[in-house]
Amino acid sequence: MNKRNLITGGAGFLGSHLTEKLLGMGEEVICLDNFFTGSKKNVYHFLSNPNFEIIRHDVTEPIYLEVDNIWHLACPASPRSYQFNPIKTTKTSFLGTYNMLGLANRVNAKFFMASTSEIYGDPEVHPQPESYKGCVNPIGIRSCYDEGKRISESLCFDYYRMNKVDIRVARIFNTYGPNMSENDGRVVSNFIVQALKGEEITIYGDGSQTRSFCYVDDLINGFVSLMESKTMGPVNLGNPSEFTINELSNLIKNKINKNTKVKYMASPEDDPTQRRPDISFAKEKLGWEPKVDLNHGLDLTIEYFRKILDKN
Repeated sequence: MNKRNLITGGAGFLGSHLTEKLLGMGEEVICLDNFFTGSKKNVYHFLSNPNFEIIRHDVTEPIYLEVDNIWHLACPASPRSYQFNPIKTTKTSFLGTYNMLGLANRVNAKFFMASTSEIYGDPEVHPQPESYKGCVNPIGIRSCYDEGKRISESLCFDYYRMNKVDIRVARIFNTYGPNMSENDGRVVSNFIVQALKGEEITIYGDGSQTRSFCYVDDLINGFVSLMESKTMGPVNLGNPSEFTINELSNLIKNKINKNTKVKYMASPEDDPTQRRPDISFAKEKLGWEPKVDLNHGLDLTIEYFRKILDKN
């Protein structure tokens, strides 16, 4: 019998890819989204599929549905989006997770929580294993997201300890690919869109800070592997290949326009200096590791944004 899946944030970047994956597996999907950062264009082509339905709803309000699996992805994830209304971001993390865990408890659904590498803050341990407790500024401009996700994880494990809700917690590292918003302010989409438009690439800081970039298809495979496993987590999901921001900008320049200029701006508050997942646990427990390297993933992402900008 097909499972009935609820995806909060289902019209967003990751949610739309998860929707496609689950529909391809023959499962039913209810997409729940308030369309603050999600977009109908990411999911409209699924509307002809009888296994797909969409509901406009904000997860800070309870909802009552009969489902087998809940994939809780809803929350603005780029600094530009989550800092737009930091109080609402914190509400979405806390109340959204509380409401969805309550639903999982009522209908005995398996619950997947999309957490983040941001819970590690500006890490003093490198690479970051799941056992690392993090170095987070609880009152900084990023704290609405960082601390919001930390309390979401806490709620998950309290619902497991008190009510035996069947939880899965994934800590997601930087992810990129088609269906990213061209205006979301994340580094990969920023650089690609700026280069395609013939604008200067903007680097905040001196560009020596590092990130690890996971292509979206790899990440979604990790989601499904975790949900199907017996492991609650938390589990790091990301690509352990590490690049400086300067290296990323050079890669993108060489693929689009080698003459693209770069301008450097002041680094934002609490911007992490390094970020790289230790995925030993995911390899051992899920048999998962990313397959798409940055070079190929950027080609696919550039092609997506080229088509989007051509339409505009």
